[in-house]
Amino acid sequence: MASHLDLEEQEQLDQLKAFWNRFGNLILSLLLVVLTAYAGWNGWQWWQRDQASKAGGVYDELERAVQAGDADRAAKVFADLKSRYGSTAFAGQGGLLTARVQSDKGQTDAARATLEWVAADAGEDEYRAIAKLRLAALKIEAKQPDEALRLLEGLPESFAALAADRRGDILLAKGQRAEAVAAYQQAWKGLEAGADYRRLVEAKLGALGAAPEAAPVASADGAAK
Repeated sequence: MASHLDLEEQEQLDQLKAFWNRFGNLILSLLLVVLTAYAGWNGWQWWQRDQASKAGGVYDELERAVQAGDADRAAKVFADLKSRYGSTAFAGQGGLLTARVQSDKGQTDAARATLEWVAADAGEDEYRAIAKLRLAALKIEAKQPDEALRLLEGLPESFAALAADRRGDILLAKGQRAEAVAAYQQAWKGLEAGADYRRLVEAKLGALGAAPEAAPVASADGAAK
């Protein structure tokens, strides 16, 4: 005769079977979804690391071309970098390097095209912002100040001072001296004291007769003088 414990265990087993018959397929489906997602995430992470590693090798080749001052070679390597690994940080950084050597070698149109790609397609906000600032400088040289101003719209807040300086350059090129001074003053205030770039902006203000006043120096007793 079955004991009370045997009957209790049998009842629990029957309840478990009933639960599994009702929810087993759903549990298995959910488990399959979770495992598939986990495997997919791991696969994506591996692919990202693999892409970055391969892109790093191409970027090294690009750096060597830039250091050698070979703009044509740099352009070819960059074309390979952006076509194969355009989603990596190396592509944006490589574009900035390539544009620099192209500009140094007088290949202005090529530099502009390279910067336009970075400004539109680089994966990082910082690289896109830098590309837009450099493009704006090329637009000034091409006497296209309004297009240069449009490039400064919507830049990250961390680039506000640099954008103000470039805006000053554009306004000065348009003959709007007072507005240019105001833009340079905004840039000067936004840059870190002692920074080389701040001294450059200060020189621009000085050339316009609007050098910023030096901060008062405190004496030993604490009074400014």
